[in-house]
Amino acid sequence: MPTERVRRLAALDGLRLVAALAVAVYHFTTFWELDGEHSASSFMPDVSRVTVYGYLGVDLFFMISGFVICMSGWGRSLGEFFASRVARLYPAYWACVVLSAIVIVLFPVSGIVPGNTSVSLGDVAINLTMLQEPLRAPSVDAVYWTLWTELRFYLLFAVFVVIPGTTYRRTVLFCAGWMTASVLTPAVHHPVFTMVTLGYFGPFFVAGITMYLMHRYGPTPLLWAIVALSWVVNLYNLGPRGTVQPGWEVALWPAALIVTLSYAALLVIALGYTDRLNWRWLTVAGALTFPFYLLHRRIGFVLIQYGFDATGLPAGVLVAGAIVVLLAVSWLVYRLVERPLSPRLRAAVQRGIAAARAEEPARVPRARLQSLEPAGLVEPRGPIDRGSAESAAAARLPHAS
Repeated sequence: MPTERVRRLAALDGLRLVAALAVAVYHFTTFWELDGEHSASSFMPDVSRVTVYGYLGVDLFFMISGFVICMSGWGRSLGEFFASRVARLYPAYWACVVLSAIVIVLFPVSGIVPGNTSVSLGDVAINLTMLQEPLRAPSVDAVYWTLWTELRFYLLFAVFVVIPGTTYRRTVLFCAGWMTASVLTPAVHHPVFTMVTLGYFGPFFVAGITMYLMHRYGPTPLLWAIVALSWVVNLYNLGPRGTVQPGWEVALWPAALIVTLSYAALLVIALGYTDRLNWRWLTVAGALTFPFYLLHRRIGFVLIQYGFDATGLPAGVLVAGAIVVLLAVSWLVYRLVERPLSPRLRAAVQRGIAAARAEEPARVPRARLQSLEPAGLVEPRGPIDRGSAESAAAARLPHAS
């Protein structure tokens, strides 16, 4: 069955960049010592009271991810789904891990800075697998924690939706079952159960998936009910999750308002009100979002602190300048790494999957095998040319016995 062509939603790309920028300004204006001695919030006391809510950009990311993964995975086989995720994530991720590690080694940051202050080659090697979280290895950059959450979501979606075959009914049941498990998570209070259900973040993915179903099939009372339940649960969880503690009391009601506005923004897209938006810059913004998110934290700290030491410019100017530089670097990662390598990596993964699915390769004729035995050869383990026994002789493997 041919894979359904996915039409890109430009407004969704723009919303992604908004979420990434919210997280970036949150990191740049709150929890670190900008000059090595004083917190960033002391340089921007009024601004930081607003940007402290930027941590909720991650929640919006997870909702968008639910929408996008359901959209891009619809009608795909498991192999196609796996290849698309590998090709989408790893080229840019590899580049960003290496760049961030180089910056950490060459440009140390003074004062209290969240995350690692040093990195080893072993750390980099483990991080390149994207499995540092389950392996309990240190992340090159602290923002990578979200990738483990994303990977678990991909696994859930693959097991319960992609492998059985994506249908409306199966996806709705998946969302309903996941919401039920999310509601039960605090009562079960078991680390494995929480890891599987994604804890407090599960309902955000459910909301995104359900909104995609609205986009594809139109809203129904059942879909509205799932979205509403996820919204209520997410608002309630703002309390148990706990707010950030930057040194002043952070009220919950603005967080609830921001989560609600995030729902509203994605619903506007899901219900088709932005379908006619085709501004090219929005698509470019979406392409920059992933590398920008991966690069912004540690490299941004370096740009701001070193810039402050060299120029003494106002903190707000330095933050804005760092964001511009990071967007430029992100474009280079996209243009020079992700764009050329992703199609090749996808093709390579698909070839590997196709080879694994291939039938048992043709055996070399027995008479030919006997003539090869004195030379210490055995039957080749890989695929061979069915019409050529000479290809078997080229595969000179040691005798198994």
